[in-house]
Amino acid sequence: MVERTIRVNLDKKAILAERVPEDYELLGGRGLIAKILTKETPPLCDPLSGENKLVICPGPLAGTMAPSFGRTSVGGKSPLTMGIKESNAGGTVGQKLGKLGIKAIIIEGKLKEETPYILKIDPENSRLTSAPELKGKGNYETTEILAHKFGNKVAIISIGPCGEMKLKSASIAFTDLEGRPCRQAARGGLGAVMGSKGLKAIVIDDHDLPITKPKYPEAFRNGIKSLLNILRGDRGVPSYRSIYGTSGVLNIINALGCLPTRNFREGSFDGAEQISGETLKELNQIRGGKMHACMPGCIIKCSNVFYDKDRKYLTAALEYETISLMGSNLGIADLDTIAQMDRICDDLGLDTIEIGNALGLFMEAGTLHFGDKKETIELLKEIGKGTARGKILGDGAVTSGHFFNIKRIAHAKGQGLAAHDPRVCKPVGVTYCTSPMGGDHTAGVDYSNDPSDKETALQKSRQVQIIVALVDTLGYCLLSMPLDKNTLIEPFTNILNAHFGKDLIPGDLLGIGCQVITYELAFNEAAGLSSQQFYLPEFFCTEPLPPRGSVFDVDREKIKRIWNDCGQINDRKSNT
Repeated sequence: MVERTIRVNLDKKAILAERVPEDYELLGGRGLIAKILTKETPPLCDPLSGENKLVICPGPLAGTMAPSFGRTSVGGKSPLTMGIKESNAGGTVGQKLGKLGIKAIIIEGKLKEETPYILKIDPENSRLTSAPELKGKGNYETTEILAHKFGNKVAIISIGPCGEMKLKSASIAFTDLEGRPCRQAARGGLGAVMGSKGLKAIVIDDHDLPITKPKYPEAFRNGIKSLLNILRGDRGVPSYRSIYGTSGVLNIINALGCLPTRNFREGSFDGAEQISGETLKELNQIRGGKMHACMPGCIIKCSNVFYDKDRKYLTAALEYETISLMGSNLGIADLDTIAQMDRICDDLGLDTIEIGNALGLFMEAGTLHFGDKKETIELLKEIGKGTARGKILGDGAVTSGHFFNIKRIAHAKGQGLAAHDPRVCKPVGVTYCTSPMGGDHTAGVDYSNDPSDKETALQKSRQVQIIVALVDTLGYCLLSMPLDKNTLIEPFTNILNAHFGKDLIPGDLLGIGCQVITYELAFNEAAGLSSQQFYLPEFFCTEPLPPRGSVFDVDREKIKRIWNDCGQINDRKSNT
C-alpha cells in the first residue's frame, strides 16, 4: 500500500491525499509532527487561528505486527506553552491509520460556521460532514452517537465541550479497544486547537484491512523476538506494571519524598496508602475491575479499568499522574473521588494534570479547602457549564495563579508540572527546564540510582530525553520500556531495517531522537521563547521541600548548554 498524508483544508472544506516525501519514511509520531510544523506553521501564529495546524501521526510501524508500536501523536502550536507541542495516546487509532497507509492527517484553516463537523476516513475516501447533533456533547455521548451511526469497529478521535470552548487545558480523546473515549492526548491544550478549527471528531474505519507486511518477514520476526526477550527478562516491566499500572509507583514516590502534596508544599502525603496502586488493585478485585490493554498489540496490559462501589464501570485508566495531582496535591485521600474527577475530565475533554495543578491554586487562594471532596467536584463541573470560575480553572494553572495574584505556580513554559517534584528528582527538573514540551513528565523521567544527585542530573535528563523523542517518533509505548532504556535501541534498529529494507545502525536511531529535539527547539526559538524559558519558578530553587528539605540546585548555566552539541550525535553513532 502506498503511504499518503491526508491534508484537510477547513477554509475550503477540501481534502487532498498526498504522496509521502521520501525523507518522511522513517518518521512518524512526534518526529514527523516536528518536521511538518517546522516547515508549514508560522511559529509566531496565534495557536487558535487558522494559521496553526493540527497534525495527527501514528508511528512508522503502526499497522504491523510489531507489539506496542500503536500509539498516536497529536501536535500543533500550544495555547499553553506558546511553543511546539506533541501529545500522544494509545487506543485503536494508530493501528487503523497504519493499516490504511495514512502517515499523517494535517488539519489547516478553520470552519467559518458555528456548527461542528466530523471528518470520516475509510479505504474509499475522506469526507467532511456537519454534525449539529454533537454540539456541546461530552466525549462519552459523542462516541456513542458516532459508533451507533458508523459501527462499533471504528476508531474515534473527539473533543468534549471544553475543546469547543477553546479552553487551554482541553484534551483530545481516542477510543480504546472497548470503544470508550478514555485514552487522552491531554497535554498542551491541543483540544482547544482542534476546537478552534470547528472539528468535533474524526472517525476512522479501516474495514478490517489486514496488517501491513514487512520487506523481510523473517528478520522482522527475529527483531520482535529479541524485543520480547528483553521485556520478559526485565524486572520492572511485566511483573510490576501489569499488576498495578502506573498507579503502582505512588507509594514509591511518596517514600522518596517527591510526591506533590497540597499544591507542591510537601513531598509526602499521610493519606498515600489510601490512594496507592495496591489499594486500587484491592478495590478492583472486590468490584470486578481489571487490567487490560489500551491498544492492539500491547503485551504489558498496564491500563486499569476502575469500577465504582456499585460494581459499574467508572473510568479507565486511573493513572499515577491523575491520582497524585487530584489526590495528594489537593489533600484528597479517596480513590472513588479521584476516579469521579477523572471521568468528568475525560468526558469534558480536560488534562487532569493541568486541572490538578489549577485546583491546587484555587485551594492555595482559599476559594476551595484542601481535602474538600464535594466542593472540588462541584467546581470541576463548572468548567463544562462555562461559568466564570469554570473558565478560569479550565484555562489551567498559570491563568488560575495569575487570577489570584499567586506567584508560586508549579509550571514550566506555561504548562502545569507533572507529578514529580524537581527538588528531589533532579533529572526531571532538568527535563522540565530543557524539554521543548514544557512541564511534561513523558519528555523524560529518570529515577535510576540517586535521583537527588545534582551532578548526574544533566546527563541523565539528556540521555532519557533523546531516547523518549525517538520512542515517541516510533509510536512505541513508554510503559513498555525496560529499566535500562538503551537496551531497546538495537531491536528497534533491527525491526525498522527488516520492515523498510534499510541498513541503519543504533547510532542512526539516537540521531533521529536528537534531530527531533533540534527541530522543536528551533520552532520554539522562532516563536520567541528565549533561554529564560530554561528556568523553573524560583520557589523550587529557594523553598526546601519537606520531608527531605531539598531544593532544585542544578547549575543554571549548565542547564542552558545541555543541547549545544546535540547535532554531533549523528557523527558519533554511539550512545548518548
